[in-house]
Amino acid sequence: MSSPSTSVSKGKTVLPADKIQQIGLLYAVNDKYGGVMVDMKEPMDSHIYAPLLRASVSQWRQQGKKGVWIKLPIQLANLVEPTVKEGFRYHHAESDYLMLVHWIPDSPDALPANASHIVGIGAFVMNNKREVLVVKEKHGYFEGKDVWKFPTGVVNQGEDICAAAVREVKEETGIDTEFMEILAFRQTHKQFLGKSDLFFVCMLRPLSFDITKQDSEIKAAQHFNSVFGPL
Repeated sequence: MSSPSTSVSKGKTVLPADKIQQIGLLYAVNDKYGGVMVDMKEPMDSHIYAPLLRASVSQWRQQGKKGVWIKLPIQLANLVEPTVKEGFRYHHAESDYLMLVHWIPDSPDALPANASHIVGIGAFVMNNKREVLVVKEKHGYFEGKDVWKFPTGVVNQGEDICAAAVREVKEETGIDTEFMEILAFRQTHKQFLGKSDLFFVCMLRPLSFDITKQDSEIKAAQHFNSVFGPL
């Protein structure tokens, strides 16, 4: 009896079942969208990993899976090249891992894109003397421009906008505040790293009044006499 041959579908290798069983498969968890997720944690030689990945993709194709997500921690950087050689592409990266993806079906890639926006805040803080809290930055766009501005910052992953506004004011000026409302927001495109930017101006009520500026980021901070009339 002849041995089972490897079949090919539209240029994509499909391994026979007995071959897959001999090689083994990568451990994967089904996602909610008909795909699988592989979270690599243990060290592995790339020469062992490559045939495991190839057999796994073949199995997932036979099972009708769609998107494949592979998370490689930084200590497994040796597996990036063999993953790319099997048709995977970069999706996103954090400080400690790289996420690669592959769309299996012969149809348009429907995997969601990487995060498209950065979210920032500006804090409008006025005390009972109708003085507005303002700062001068040491670095960034306003460096050396002698411009007074609201405390601003970027919202962290998993952080609410209201919490970010309170945090940034505390970090830059030492003032404790309470979030009141969002006054305005705007959207711009092609900002930092080519991302779009959502910026929210938040109104906060001060709970303390003594300024302690953040020396690493802030050149000066003060309560500025407001030009606004009575509310």
